[in-house]
Amino acid sequence: MKKLNKLFLLFALTLGVATTQAQDENNPWAVVIGTNAVDFYAAGNDNSPGVIGSGEIFDEYFNLDDNWNFLPSVSYLEVKRYVGDGFSARLSGSINQIDRLGSVPADDLSFYNLGAGVEYNFKHLLNTQFFDPFLGIGAGYYWLDDSGASTFDTGLGINFWFNDNIAFTVKSTYATAFEDDNYDYFQHSAGITISFGGTDTDGDGVYDKDDECPNTPGLAEFNGCPDSDGDGIVDKDDECPDTAGLAEFNGCPDTDGDGIADPKDECPNEAGPKALNGCPDADSDGVADKNDECPNEAGPKENNGCPYPDTDGDGVLDKDDMCPDVAGTKANNGCPEVTEEVQKELNEYAKTINFATGKTTITADSEEALKAIISILDEYPNAKFTVEGHTDSVGSDQNNKRLSEARALAVKSYLVENGVDEFRLSSAGFGEKRPVASNDTRAGRAENRRVEINLKK
Repeated sequence: MKKLNKLFLLFALTLGVATTQAQDENNPWAVVIGTNAVDFYAAGNDNSPGVIGSGEIFDEYFNLDDNWNFLPSVSYLEVKRYVGDGFSARLSGSINQIDRLGSVPADDLSFYNLGAGVEYNFKHLLNTQFFDPFLGIGAGYYWLDDSGASTFDTGLGINFWFNDNIAFTVKSTYATAFEDDNYDYFQHSAGITISFGGTDTDGDGVYDKDDECPNTPGLAEFNGCPDSDGDGIVDKDDECPDTAGLAEFNGCPDTDGDGIADPKDECPNEAGPKALNGCPDADSDGVADKNDECPNEAGPKENNGCPYPDTDGDGVLDKDDMCPDVAGTKANNGCPEVTEEVQKELNEYAKTINFATGKTTITADSEEALKAIISILDEYPNAKFTVEGHTDSVGSDQNNKRLSEARALAVKSYLVENGVDEFRLSSAGFGEKRPVASNDTRAGRAENRRVEINLKK
């Protein structure tokens, strides 16, 4: 008997070396190590062969001194496997030394049993982590010295969980022998329950089954996910996991309090409107101060936040003024308008331009008139003009037209060579088609031989 007791104790301690949580889907395995007492008296064995001095069932149920057989050592071992929905399968074994069969003394009979069954725990129904009652049913077999018997077992017990891993367990089981000539008995056990078997890859105390971040240590309140900056937003949902922020900004801060999260705020330390990505606009011109070359003076974005100048003071801004350095009119895009007086003055000079007889060569005495013409044209840099050549009616129409075209082109070339933009000038020859006087007189023909410079309409 003593040898059997030592072997049982060694086996129990070997199975008891395990990691430890309350037995459930997270920690499906549990080992119960403890001691047991066997009571034949309260089991109601009056009908059993031989008189063993028993009462009715449950008689003297708590009479430890007179009826309980107790072995003062580790004498009870149970292994459980959680299978789901509060149910666990179990295997158990125990040893004892019987010195009384009911109220009748016995001569140190050896007792040991094996059992298997199913238990149901009420912990989840009661919504408690400490008080954990359970019911069980099963079957077993016991040996009493050289005799043995099969039993149907029903049990009631309670686990008192000290933490998620360790519990103190007490249980009472009623074993009813299948054969009438065998003994029924109560077996009471008390011991320590150790649960284990759960997987917690990152070691944060949250099992992988419930851990939304199983490979990164985190907090139970966040289902196993970390919150590095401690702002109450888990890193996986935090756009700024290393800087404490606000939930409304997905975990990012808003340092300047302008309602724009710092990562999206181009000026995180200066409050500004959302339209300017959080940057201030002192002059309210729609251009952020950091990009505004005139931050205290409103101006358009196209001019970098500065107002457009009006250099010539004609009321037309330089950006729209085709003659920004010369005062003009809005109607003429800021350029001065060529009046009838100016047009007349141009042609007074133009009619004094002379050519060598029958040729296109401008004579030297025409230079003063040409310089005056250039001076007038420079006052109207945006205006375009046509240089026109005309002849009298002497000679053929064809020759007169060719000569008028060539002389008009000669004047245009002179003007371009002396600084007038070519794009402002065109030339045309009309021959004798546009006389201004009669070709019947010498004076009339002289007037018809002319060059005109007219504003291009």
